[in-house]
Amino acid sequence: MDEEFEIYAGFAEVYDEFMDNIPYDEWHSYLHGLLTEYGVTSGIVVDLACGTGSMTYRLADDGYDMIGIDLSGDMLDIAREKCSSDTLLLQQDMRELDLYGTAAAMVCVCDGMNYILKKDELKKVFENVRTFLDYDGIFIFDMKTEHFYKDILGEKTITDNRENASFIWDNVYHRDTHINEYLLTIYSLADDENDLFARYDEMHYQKAYSIEEVTLLLKEAGLKLLKVYNAFSKEEPDAHSERVYFIAKREHP
Repeated sequence: MDEEFEIYAGFAEVYDEFMDNIPYDEWHSYLHGLLTEYGVTSGIVVDLACGTGSMTYRLADDGYDMIGIDLSGDMLDIAREKCSSDTLLLQQDMRELDLYGTAAAMVCVCDGMNYILKKDELKKVFENVRTFLDYDGIFIFDMKTEHFYKDILGEKTITDNRENASFIWDNVYHRDTHINEYLLTIYSLADDENDLFARYDEMHYQKAYSIEEVTLLLKEAGLKLLKVYNAFSKEEPDAHSERVYFIAKREHP
């Protein structure tokens, strides 16, 4: 894990093309339903690890005042093309979140929290969320499970070849650390006239946390866990859950 790669640099410009299998409309409907269920029907909503803004602009269309936060400037460049000028997009690390005020809710979907590899840093993210949430503010985030990394993704190599881009995605799951590492090799059309492709290599790391670990970290950060759901349902997670949703709250002191 020593070799350094910049993530979501070369991948940013082809990310949406390769993620066209994600049912963003259905994911948005589920997330919006949770927000309204817990009383967040208006106000500022912060989309952490917003990526190319696919969820950000949908929530903006619901009438929320959106702030999108992402570590990758390249991903935010794509997000700016989707989002209106009313949406504030900030290049920040969630571990060093710094906003001008508080928000009615914060969300983080598409396993953004799995990129936080250490418990103390995940706790720091949760503390930052608490700091910038209104009292009674709602925090909703998803996480992929160990079952997904170990039994579904496993040691697989995934490939996808399109007309103007292709990728090779090699996965290795480390059972001792619960970290999944994957090397993305992306080929993207750089010169259409001469049919030349540019190659980018990105190493990504994601960590699987147990529900018990996340629950404890939320409590230590001063947030109250309200519900944990098997993704896109109102059912409790089980051993076969591949993604789970956490709903937490900042209570009045």
